[in-house]
This record gives sequence, C-alpha cells and structure tokens, in this order.
Amino acid sequence: MKLHELSPQEGSVKARFRKGRGAGSGNGKTAGKGHKGQNARSGGGVRPGFEGGQLPLYRKLPKRGFNNYRFGKKYAVINVQSLNNFNNGDVVDCEALLATGIISKCYDGVKVLGEGEITKALTVKAAVFSATAKEKIEAVGGKTEVV
Repeated sequence: MKLHELSPQEGSVKARFRKGRGAGSGNGKTAGKGHKGQNARSGGGVRPGFEGGQLPLYRKLPKRGFNNYRFGKKYAVINVQSLNNFNNGDVVDCEALLATGIISKCYDGVKVLGEGEITKALTVKAAVFSATAKEKIEAVGGKTEVV
C-alpha cells in the first residue's frame, strides 16, 4: 500500500453543509439565522452567560470552594549560594539573614533551596530545607536544624 492509495472508510466522510447558497439548497436567504436582530448580524450573538443585561446567574451564586491563600505558610526563600556571605562556623538563622540583608522579612520562617554551591561549614536554622540544600550543607560539614 502506498500513500496515494489511502482513502477514508466508506461512509465516514460527509460533505459539510453549505449555508446561504440559494433557495434550492434548502438553506438559502437568511442561512438559518432568521430575520434581523442581534443574532442575524455579522458579529452577531452575545457572549456565553450573558442574559441581556439582567444580573447573570453566575454573579448571583455565592463563591464556592477552598482557597489556601489565607491559611498557607509564606516563607522567605533563599538559596545555599547566598550562605557564602557568612564566616565558617557561624550560626545562620532568620535574625542573621535579616542583619546581612539577604532577606527583608521573615514571614512564617525561612526556606532554604539548593541553587548554587556552598563552601563554608555553617549551622543553618530554618523552617524548611529542600533535599538538595540539606545535602549540600551537610556535604561541606555544616548542620541543618529545623525550627
């Protein structure tokens, strides 16, 4: 079988219905749009949910569903490469990060991510550590403490 020998299965392809092609076509003149009015115009019709200016149903109904925004924890996020600003053996916590200007606010704690490399052995106190951040800190002889 060759590509030019392919054809669709018998009866599977149907010619599209051509509207507005004369009275003999069975759908000429107004092409199924009726006479005049908004829906007969070229850009005719209204958006889904529009009820002619009446307050739509979707605006009358109360909002539903859970949204975690109010309850979710917000962390000050840092990467391990920014810990190189500290000296060997320092204890790095929220206050130390604020003092050096690495973060501007503590929020619900500090989250340490594993972007970059760390060269100093530090004791890092944070709310959350990513797995790679924990590995990198401990690989250079540092400690991680969850507070």
